[in-house]
Amino acid sequence: MIKLKSNEEISLMAISGKLASQAMLAVSEKVKPGVTTKELDKVAHNVIVKNGGKPTFKGYRGFPGSICASVNEEIVHGIPGTRRLEEGDIISIDLGVLLGGYNSDLARTFAVGIIETEKKRLMDVTKESFFAGIDGFKKGNRLMDIAERIQKKAEDAGYSVVRELVGHGIGKDLHEPPDVPNFVFKGPNPRLQEGLVLAIEPMINMGVAGVIWCDDGWTVITADKKPSAHYENTVALTEEGIKILTDSYV
Repeated sequence: MIKLKSNEEISLMAISGKLASQAMLAVSEKVKPGVTTKELDKVAHNVIVKNGGKPTFKGYRGFPGSICASVNEEIVHGIPGTRRLEEGDIISIDLGVLLGGYNSDLARTFAVGIIETEKKRLMDVTKESFFAGIDGFKKGNRLMDIAERIQKKAEDAGYSVVRELVGHGIGKDLHEPPDVPNFVFKGPNPRLQEGLVLAIEPMINMGVAGVIWCDDGWTVITADKKPSAHYENTVALTEEGIKILTDSYV
């Protein structure tokens, strides 16, 4: 059952989204060679908690961190730990905030120092695929209008789209219907309505689309060990059009 949100609820989600954006900004300022992913996790946790929020990921289905920190070939759900970032890495940070009873969710991929041109292009196209997708997030369109635009942007650039992981609805719960694929799909294709709030999150691979689930039960990596990038915002469809609720800072 898709849960449409009132204007008041969307306003509350925007407050949550602002705090999530503040936390992501704080993390981005600490991304550099030598820092550990656990140190980045602590930065995000402190910003969220000190401002009255709860890190949604912490303890979610047993996840141990406040952020997901996924380096290079790690697509999503990397567990923060003792790994130190190295010059030339890219790192995808995914975080969620629960504030005022509502969730927000966002992800960004950052360069660690100076990176190869190929990695920079992957990051750029992943971001561009998100914005291509929200061009289809309009009243009267269908979910497929978002998905096919994301896929086209990524594949036209020579990249592949992860199939095993998708975006989602969001609100009082972190994950709500509908699923939001980043590719042309079969199955339910609901019409987009005012009040719909989605976490739209392209996950784009430099090489093949296939993935491997790691033994830690969380981390997902590319099947060919080539880099992957991730870009996500919480986006609401209102009578004025779309509002990005998590795009205030980075």
